[in-house]
Amino acid sequence: MSKILIVDDDDASCRTLQFHLRSQNHDVEISGSVDEGLAVAGSYYPDLLILDIRMPCRSGLEGLPDFKKLSPLMHVIMITAFHDMESTIEAMQLGAEDYIHKPIDIDELDTSITRLLTTMGESDNLFISTSSENIGGTLSMVGRSRAMKEIFKTIGLVAKSPATVLITGESGTGKELVARAIHRSSHNPNGPFVAVNCAALVETLLESDMFGHEKGAFTGAVVRQEGKFSLARDGTIFLDEVGELSPGMQAKLLRVLQYKDFTPLGAKQTQITNARVITATNVDLAEKVNERTFREDLYYRLQVVNIHLPPLRERKEDLMDLIQTLLGRINKELHRNITHISKEVLEAFEHYE
Repeated sequence: MSKILIVDDDDASCRTLQFHLRSQNHDVEISGSVDEGLAVAGSYYPDLLILDIRMPCRSGLEGLPDFKKLSPLMHVIMITAFHDMESTIEAMQLGAEDYIHKPIDIDELDTSITRLLTTMGESDNLFISTSSENIGGTLSMVGRSRAMKEIFKTIGLVAKSPATVLITGESGTGKELVARAIHRSSHNPNGPFVAVNCAALVETLLESDMFGHEKGAFTGAVVRQEGKFSLARDGTIFLDEVGELSPGMQAKLLRVLQYKDFTPLGAKQTQITNARVITATNVDLAEKVNERTFREDLYYRLQVVNIHLPPLRERKEDLMDLIQTLLGRINKELHRNITHISKEVLEAFEHYE
């Protein structure tokens, strides 16, 4: 029998969950505050903690490091009535393993609990407790759909690791926003974020743009120029439309990923790069590998972590969040005070593919 502790200032919600989980053969205790929950956890030693975020005195996010310090192997599911990416990312980086919104979908909660408790002992120390003081209001992604919540969780889990990330999705789904969110949640959020559009330049100019060149390296190279990898230093370099790279550039990028060095055009000495590489594409790279137009070894180097962004037509529950966010931006930029849109506009959005 697994032991579960629920910490939530909503007593009715606590008791409802307690009744349900006991019917699932779990031993369940409840607490109404972070401090009370810590006292219970100190003697109860739960296998899993269900922790609300917004509570009087201390929030769940403030108390989460203390719970993890008290019991590092305890699984944690955060619950909240509010939908924001910053809290999701912060919770995952502090050691939470899932994030569920109120009103709680019981099936979703049961699935999460089963998944976590059946893997006890296999992956208890996947997450490193870190502060999230650098995560501010600059992250500009919104959404409450399950797909977007999973993306926010993944960002929180991978942001502080050096793993290469491949972001896939149709044009316009927000792939660069994901890349910037990863960068802003990383160990070096104040470092440079350098974006390169791999489809915008011919191969020679793209190589110079990415790796730099020496004076006289080619016709028109009248001065020495640093490349984007040099400018990114120990920050992040974002390679958009990576599927458009020529075979020659694919080989050069593979070397950078393998050995962390590159040679500017016309130079004799290699340069070292510590930049974290994030790539994006709107094409199926696996298919291009099968067609032998994209290197298989490079493909697997790029997709250490894969984040897929579904189009908005597949997650229309995110429409209202986007509308509110964009209206707020429009009001600020144009000094307006638009507070609503017509039913007809909403219906047009709903039916637009």
